[in-house]
Amino acid sequence: MTTITATDTVLEAHGITKRFGGLVALNDVTLDVPKNTIVGLVGPNGAGKSTLFGCLSGLLRPEEGSVHFNGEDITGLKPQKRAQLGMARTFQQPELFLGLTVREHIVLAHRVRYERRRLWSDMIGAKSLSKPSASEVDAIDGIIELLEIQAIAETPVAALPLGSTRLVEVARALATNPDIVLLDEPLSGLDLRESEQLAMAFTRVVKESAKGLSLLLVEHDVATVLALSSKIFVLEFGQLIASGTPDEIRNSEAVRSAYLGDEDPTPKGGN
Repeated sequence: MTTITATDTVLEAHGITKRFGGLVALNDVTLDVPKNTIVGLVGPNGAGKSTLFGCLSGLLRPEEGSVHFNGEDITGLKPQKRAQLGMARTFQQPELFLGLTVREHIVLAHRVRYERRRLWSDMIGAKSLSKPSASEVDAIDGIIELLEIQAIAETPVAALPLGSTRLVEVARALATNPDIVLLDEPLSGLDLRESEQLAMAFTRVVKESAKGLSLLLVEHDVATVLALSSKIFVLEFGQLIASGTPDEIRNSEAVRSAYLGDEDPTPKGGN
């Protein structure tokens, strides 16, 4: 593997091109995520956001370009290896074990990273989870408190509304102690209260991260992305058409023309 100088950057994609037959889904896309930040990735349907996520997480292999994580070339690594290095992700549809509680999900995720030898016995059945160690309890309680989900910690996820299950997905990702979490449309299907709760949780986990956690947020809610992110990348038809700060994106004629039309994406009462 090769390395690059990236002391202040956790994730970089350079010149990513991905084709599906004759369709060019991504064409020479470059993106970077600084440490301890929230970065947004937006674009209309079919822009290539999910394809780029696949290339970053290892589910897809680009025909051209490279992906670097903490300065290391990981272009050829599988998702499991990227996870071991400190990359986590959520999915548009929460993939949870309906018979387990919120706390049990976090315990399992923590053991994926730190106690893999215990996973086989843990996964035999929903009631087979071995008792968490003192260090596990401290780590898991810290995540529960950080996301403010104490009230649902002992609740089976099957009994939770969609907004709460998305918080469980985030909690499970954080339990692996990642350097970055890739968030795939986490606000999809949520009501206003749930969206605000999750957005505040994202801000809080980055601000309070001891190791400098970063989030890469793919989302259709442009106003929320502008409010949360320090840097934003905009795709259209597989091309990167703009990148910059929220103000730069708001003032970009290319973005207005391609994605936002004539609407002002500034959220009401804020920037």
